Amino acid sequence: MSTPTVSAAPLVAVPDAPSAWARFFDGDIWYSFRTSPMAITSATVALLCIFCAMFAGYIAPHNPFDLATLELGDSMLPPAWMHGGTTKYLFGTDEQGRDVLSALMYGARISLLISGAAVAASVAAGVGLGLLAGYAGGRVDGFIMRVCDVMLSFPSILVALLIAGVGRALFPQAHDMLAFGVLIIAIALPGWVQYARTVRGSTMVERSKEYVQAARVVGVAPMRIMLRHVLPNVLGPVLVLATIQVAIAIQIEATLSFLGVGVSPTSPSLGTFINEGNKQLFSGAWWLVIFPGTMLLLIALSLNLFGDWLRDALNPRLR
Repeated sequence: MSTPTVSAAPLVAVPDAPSAWARFFDGDIWYSFRTSPMAITSATVALLCIFCAMFAGYIAPHNPFDLATLELGDSMLPPAWMHGGTTKYLFGTDEQGRDVLSALMYGARISLLISGAAVAASVAAGVGLGLLAGYAGGRVDGFIMRVCDVMLSFPSILVALLIAGVGRALFPQAHDMLAFGVLIIAIALPGWVQYARTVRGSTMVERSKEYVQAARVVGVAPMRIMLRHVLPNVLGPVLVLATIQVAIAIQIEATLSFLGVGVSPTSPSLGTFINEGNKQLFSGAWWLVIFPGTMLLLIALSLNLFGDWLRDALNPRLR
């Protein structure tokens, strides 16, 4: 008697798991971005300004800080479309013969670097203290929150002006890097409070959930719980706040530079250019104020609009 043959089951190919980029482009955030004209426009303007600032050494028509290339005979030229202007200097020149368009790119780079570093320092300090306050509670929470209340009692621009002014008085001949460091601290010190209060509230919600209680039961260290489990779940509001705070930090840096306690004239930012142009405003050189102010407005407005969209996109109640 012959034994029946058993046919082998056909092999079914298991599809590979989609990559992180594939999941992102199939997700709600990307769909919200590509269907929002405001988000696309603001992101395009912000990226264009950041690209021109970061690569100013390659795309700028001139190097406004190279003294060997400056020509005093070309000083105070109007923009190219006005009488007396030239296409060599599209946005005109200043009293030293520097190309305004090139100076805007170099100045925006300094403003963005200082503002980005200040926001990064604020995020690091605020998120760390907010996690500690929300997770530990008790006296630790009370002490950190009282410090936040004290910081909120002073106008942020006044605190930044005080610190920058004291730094300038203590180090009048300081190197540019030291001056940048003082300016970053002046902007970051008042800015960490909002991150601390935001992260504290989110941490207090997360610490009562089951996954945190389970981690405590199995003996996971509190520091590991905060960094590995709680922190990823409270970063959404931090990203939104950081995007908006970059625009605010740029405005504070420009204000300090306009008041004369910002970066040195040898490495001017947008605020320094506005300050210098303001001195020539009544002589008819309006382009020395309008163009730096417009550049500052475009960066701040585009970042604010992008932050507003990001806040709505990361809010699960609005999906």
